Amino acid sequence: MKALYKIALLVTAYAGFTSCHDTSAPNYQYFPNMYESVGYETYSESAAFPNGKEGQLPAKGSIPRGFTPYEYENSPAGYDLAKANLTSPLAPEDIDEAKGEQLFTIYCAICHGDKGDGKGNLAKREKFAGVPNYKDRVITEGSIFHVVTYGLNMMGSHANQLSQEERWQVAHYVMKLKSEL
Repeated sequence: MKALYKIALLVTAYAGFTSCHDTSAPNYQYFPNMYESVGYETYSESAAFPNGKEGQLPAKGSIPRGFTPYEYENSPAGYDLAKANLTSPLAPEDIDEAKGEQLFTIYCAICHGDKGDGKGNLAKREKFAGVPNYKDRVITEGSIFHVVTYGLNMMGSHANQLSQEERWQVAHYVMKLKSEL
């Protein structure tokens, strides 16, 4: 019987301690400013920086993580330099022809056609005139990469849709299509 009283006393004490806990109020915090930082509006004024603005530009010359700079400028001279000098940094074992074909089908075939003959759906429907046939063009992997990066004439840039590695995969696949025409 004494054991039953002891168990009942422990259950009552446990219930009393847990029922009085307020879950909406946190316990004591050692450094509260580490948990609840001061919120700043992005473009508000602040004395924390010399120019008085909270939103700052990246440091001059900084490069985003995972990004490799592209040295050729967006101009005809840059195109010619890329055409003459730029080669794929991908090792032969890193070239995935199936991935290149898939990316080409998604982004390029609508205008250039599945075979690279310039007879994609948009060209057939005459939405865009003058879509080039790869057979008629003097192109290199470097010139293809440059055009996919910056765009040329009616073609816009695909740099936002394709990573640098994917652009090289597409360039390799375009050269394969050119050799088959």
